[in-house]
Amino acid sequence: QIAKIYQSVYPEIFSKKEEIQTVIEKESEKFEKTLKEGLKILEKEIKKLKEKNEKYLPSKLVFNLYQSFGFPFELVKEIAQKEEILVSEKEFKKEFQRHQEISRKGAEKKFGGIGLTPSYEAVKLHTATHLLHAALRKILGEKVKQMGSDISTERLRFDFSFDRKLTEDELKKVEDLVNQKIEEGLEVKREEMSLKEALESGALAFFKEKYPERVSVYSIGDFSKEICAGPHVKNTSELGKFKIVKEESAGRGIRRIRAILLNEKNS
Repeated sequence: QIAKIYQSVYPEIFSKKEEIQTVIEKESEKFEKTLKEGLKILEKEIKKLKEKNEKYLPSKLVFNLYQSFGFPFELVKEIAQKEEILVSEKEFKKEFQRHQEISRKGAEKKFGGIGLTPSYEAVKLHTATHLLHAALRKILGEKVKQMGSDISTERLRFDFSFDRKLTEDELKKVEDLVNQKIEEGLEVKREEMSLKEALESGALAFFKEKYPERVSVYSIGDFSKEICAGPHVKNTSELGKFKIVKEESAGRGIRRIRAILLNEKNS
């Protein structure tokens, strides 16, 4: 029914309705299975608390249920309350913020920390991460936001907000767009400015309350612009060929892409 409604606007939806239906069903089954696993853990923990005559569900457990099993806070709270167990929303938010801070410090340690000298391969992958983020927002829409990243000398891992599995066609479009920008040989430019100026210029930022008063902004042509401590390559032509090797779930409403860069020898 939905495919028919949007057929005139998005004809590809109607032509691929069976494929889309299959993807939705598989994701629904996977989510249901994950919820059941999380529910078992929650019920087991509630039982332990009642045996000890304790009243509060640990905030770390509540956050883990949210991050790993897709349990919304309100659902955990509702289930716990039925068993007369209390859940602190304040402590849950603290745990959420603590996790964000750990992710941020991890990124700073690898890129931009005083006295650290990341390898050239890691620097290239860092720049590729910016291109990937911009490509995802271009193909999937600006609702896509970085949720975390991890970069080694061999590969990048990028987490972003999105509520479903990407199709093969979408992944190809993202990969092709990144490679297009690499082939265009875009200049990577660094500017220093106040946080206010950076945000007003349209630079993307993900930890607004954690940035210093003056920040570095990296622009890749007119394709990408982010507040970032660096370092980056000087030109996208240095990167080689970008290849996505895996796309998977990293939690409720979060997808994860793993990608590598291939040089002329191993492409």
